[in-house]
Parts: sequence; C-alpha cells; structure tokens
Amino acid sequence: MSRFNSFYARIAQSSLSHWLDTLPAQLTAWQKEALHGDFKQWQKVIDHLPLVSSDDIDLKHQVRIGQAGTLSPGALERLQVLLGQLKPWRKGPFQLHGLHIDTEWRSDWKWDRVLPHIEPLAHRTVLDVGCGSGYHLWRMRGEGAELVVGIDPSQLFYCQFEAIKHFNPDPHVHLLPIGIDDMPELKAFDTVFSMGVLYHRRSPIDFLSQLKAQLRPGGQLVLETLVVEGDVHTALVPTDRYAKMRNVWFIPSCDALTLWLQRVGFKDIQVVDLNVTSLEEQRKTAWMDNESLIDFLDPNDHSKTIEGYPAPLRAVVIATA
Repeated sequence: MSRFNSFYARIAQSSLSHWLDTLPAQLTAWQKEALHGDFKQWQKVIDHLPLVSSDDIDLKHQVRIGQAGTLSPGALERLQVLLGQLKPWRKGPFQLHGLHIDTEWRSDWKWDRVLPHIEPLAHRTVLDVGCGSGYHLWRMRGEGAELVVGIDPSQLFYCQFEAIKHFNPDPHVHLLPIGIDDMPELKAFDTVFSMGVLYHRRSPIDFLSQLKAQLRPGGQLVLETLVVEGDVHTALVPTDRYAKMRNVWFIPSCDALTLWLQRVGFKDIQVVDLNVTSLEEQRKTAWMDNESLIDFLDPNDHSKTIEGYPAPLRAVVIATA
C-alpha cells in the first residue's frame, strides 16, 4: 500500500482532486527510487521511534509535542540517538517530549517576521514550495490552516518530517517528496509560500510563474528570498559560489524582484520585511555540526561573504495572483 494513500483520499473530494491525474504515478516512481541509498536506513530510524502520544501539542507558538517527563531518561536518550542519525537538522527547532532539536536555523524567527504580514491562514489550503523538513508546515497548521502541503524532493527532509509526524499524526499536514517542476497547474491553493528557494533556481521568472500557477485567482503568494541593494535593473549573478553555495544563480534587488513578479502577472506586491541574517539565527549546533554562516562570511568583515559579495540580506514579499 502506498504511504501516500491517506493524502490521495484527503484531496479526492477537494479542489485539488485533479492532482490525482499525475501525482500517484510520480510518487510510485519516487518510492521505487527511494529503495536505494540511505533512505532505507533513515526509515529504520522512524520504525524504531517510541510509540508515545500526547494531546499536549503547541503549534501556535512553537513546534512542541508532549512535555518533558513523558519518556524515561533512558527512552529520551534513545530518542536522541535515533534522531541524531537523521542529521543534519537544518530548519526548526522542535521539542519532542522534552528533547530539544536545536537546528541550524532559528526558523521560528523567520516565521515571526512573516506572520504579521500575511492573510490569516485559518481554513485555508496552503502549499509550501521547498519546505525542507517541514518546520513551517506545522506553524501554518498552528495558525488554523485546513490543509497544509509541503513539497521538497530531498529524501532526508522527507524522513525528518516523517519523524516529527510520527509523534503528531495530523491528517491535515503532508509533505510530498517532489519538486515544483513535477506539479501541474493546479490553480487551487489559497496561499503559496516559497521561502529560501528563488535564488537556487536557474530561471527565476519561470519559477515565479510556476508559483502563480498553483494559486487560485486572488490567492496570496508569500515569498522569502535573498536580495541585494540596488535599482530595478540590479541582480547579483555570482561567478561561481555565493556564501560557499554553488547553486545560487540570481539575487535581485527588491525593485527588480517586484518587476519580475509584475511581469508574470502578480499584483498588490509589497516588500514587508528586510532582515540581515545574523550569526544567532543561522549557526552550528549539536544537531548540525557542518559549516554554517560564520564560515560563509569574510572573517574580517561580516558585511561580506567569503567571496566578497554582500552578506545575506533577506526580504519577505507578498503578492496576489
């Protein structure tokens, strides 16, 4: 039986029902491919997680499931060892029955910057494109979204999400291991989020068009991305790497990004937040012990990346389809 059958049943009688024309075949192919590599080992981690449930869940102010003391000290230690096998944990943090997963990113800080500016999510159908391990999916559900769907092709992110969902099997929250290129034009979501993805796309205009194609008329786009200072004609194109990342293609100014959104048909475009990424928001932790922001910046001038480009500046933009 497909692990996604519950999702198929969930959307069969909804505005997303036409997605069933293509999605099952895509996910069947993904499941066959996932039998190779590390995925089987990560699935064993999930299979060995403790069978413990709790109604004490807070998704409104954080992602906390259960309270400390639910598990014995030995069981809590085993849980930490198991989830440690799913490192690196990049987006979070999570609290699971007293275990604190201190992720590389304080994604809760980003959520606090985004939330005041968006249309209320209560009763809405929401898509998060490039959702990572799904931290923000839970926060969207905490705001009352009726159905939250994340897409991200990473097998590790999918397994991390499944580990969290093991402790909170909410039928309203789903992560599908596909990318935006795999999606038809659904034109059905009330809100589409894309946070930290645009600069990884070789064709940002096409990507913005793909986001618009998922929104119903009048639906809201919430876009969070790297930007640079400059006028409507400014976009940084790194010669090789940006902050040690190879897959960074275009970093526009806010004015240029606004123009791009206008060109693909968005309206009511507003830049609602600008924030320089701090060393407190993105850093190494016991759950992500690879290089992090401090290693990506010029050690003598934190206003620049190690390559000499402007240090990460992030904008939140909202727009209407």
